[in-house]
Amino acid sequence: MNAFSRRGACPALSAPMQTGDGLLVRLNPVAGGLSPKLLIGLAESALRHGNGIMEVTARGSLQIRGLTAESAALLAAEVDALGIAVRTGVPVETGPLAGIDPQEVADPRPLAERIRMAIEEAGLTTRLGPKVSVIVDGGGQLAMDAVTADIRLKAVRADNDIFWSVSVAGDGLNAKALAKVDADAARDIAVAALRMVAEKGREAHARDLSERQLVSLAGWHSTAPPSVLPDISPTRGEIAHSRSPSPISTAEKGRPALELPISPLVGEMSGRTEGGASRRPIGLFPLAGDTLALGIALPYGSMPADKIIALAKIALGTTEIRLAPGRALFFVGQPDAACTSLQQTAAALGFATSPTDPRTRIAACPGTPACASGRIATRDIAETIATENADILDFTLHISGCAKGCAHPGPAALSIVGGENGAGLVVNATAKALPAGYRPGYDAARGFSRVAAMIRSARFQGETAAACLTRLGPAAIAETYRQAQTKKRK
Repeated sequence: MNAFSRRGACPALSAPMQTGDGLLVRLNPVAGGLSPKLLIGLAESALRHGNGIMEVTARGSLQIRGLTAESAALLAAEVDALGIAVRTGVPVETGPLAGIDPQEVADPRPLAERIRMAIEEAGLTTRLGPKVSVIVDGGGQLAMDAVTADIRLKAVRADNDIFWSVSVAGDGLNAKALAKVDADAARDIAVAALRMVAEKGREAHARDLSERQLVSLAGWHSTAPPSVLPDISPTRGEIAHSRSPSPISTAEKGRPALELPISPLVGEMSGRTEGGASRRPIGLFPLAGDTLALGIALPYGSMPADKIIALAKIALGTTEIRLAPGRALFFVGQPDAACTSLQQTAAALGFATSPTDPRTRIAACPGTPACASGRIATRDIAETIATENADILDFTLHISGCAKGCAHPGPAALSIVGGENGAGLVVNATAKALPAGYRPGYDAARGFSRVAAMIRSARFQGETAAACLTRLGPAAIAETYRQAQTKKRK
């Protein structure tokens, strides 16, 4: 493990990771966004020290690819020189319009900061794994429902008061609900849950907590002294607190009833799509004072740095540019007339400017030739599928150069995965699963087109493609994917 691979090893950068095309750096600005000039400066650094590819991840982080150990250090120095403060430690994430959305139930930033401080004070940063995360969602125009997290807090209104709904282990649809409490109790439950996770080791997540532990967390309430965080029993991992009221007694006293854990939903092929009905971060979003935020997405989360520079140069009137979950950039404080010009330029540069752009339904890593680990040309396959089969893409299609599945770690309705045997098709699982069928990598898009044709002919009126896939089943889908190869040989 080198000096760059440890969380917090460099105060200016998150820990770079080794990938097939060199080291990758992930950045999350403390300020929440960047001015156009700072984004230009950062992109210029990416051109100098990396391979010129910049990404915005599904969680809204900025990534710079193709670094070496030496160039990563130079990049870190330039980030410091630009004055860009970068978050380290356990990610406690808020939405891209946090604090500026007039439709928010509550500004999530103060609670998020209190949770960050409590995590540090409890000494949990080094005890938790690098992928443990917390979401604090203030609601509004862009909910964080599509982003998975170990701990979720979402602002809700009840009887003219604001409470925080606390849940664990999942996204906005399948996380297990624990409680609806005030901000103090929400913070304490979040940190107590993280302590329980830390007890299980650095590989653990909230999904590893037992039902008994979850019920114990659900019993924690704001009647606890605000300065005292619950202790954890090393044998059972429960909250040691004798005054925790039951959900029934809480409701009887007129407070919102605590919600005990519920069973999660299973799989995208149940007919749902990622993030439920949440709005995508693309297009115009009204802000206070007759100003707008314009969301522009990076196709497959990736763009050459020179195109990001070109876009930022015509947005110099923008107050700030925020990173958004869903692989997008938000240009904040734009007047209406400026938004139109910015959208047109973005479209000409190849960005996604419409929420109906089929590329936003495809998660594709760099693949070959950019990544040494890649076995298939993921972006070429993605472009062909997006062009030819836009009408059926109402589900997530994952195209992965190898079985690591970097672009979409979770399950997807369909995944095309590069391997020794060609391009494998994985149905309703992660890229690590055993493919149900293979075909040559260069012909993967043709195989998908056969599946798309089957969907068009088989689905009922009003049925989504995702629901149709569920009904058809993995065996029929895989057979159709393989058939194109068989018929070609004939």
